Amino acid sequence: MKAEDVILAPVVTEKSNDGLQAGKYTFRVNKKATKVDIRNAVEKLFEVKVLNVNTISVKGKEKRMGKTSGKTSDWKKAIVTIETNPQELSYLAKGGKETKVSKKYKDSIEHFMGA
Repeated sequence: MKAEDVILAPVVTEKSNDGLQAGKYTFRVNKKATKVDIRNAVEKLFEVKVLNVNTISVKGKEKRMGKTSGKTSDWKKAIVTIETNPQELSYLAKGGKETKVSKKYKDSIEHFMGA
């Protein structure tokens, strides 16, 4: 599954906006996508480091228009936690020399909600 097919749209609610400061972003995703698919898609599309993925299957609601009744479709929601303060990693290379790995990831998703 391609990354563009996994992430369908951002979910914009008051509760999802409260989670932005903690690095939690909410997306509407494909119903068949797994947590691993969602993680890989977010990392590829937004170039961020994903720490955690929580998924919720949202059941459709019963709706009525006059005498006719129906049901909205079921959908899947993913709450993705990203690393907001990526640190530089350092390790000892061959010969005991300390090597630092530069920052590769962003600390936020800039174009979330069209911003």
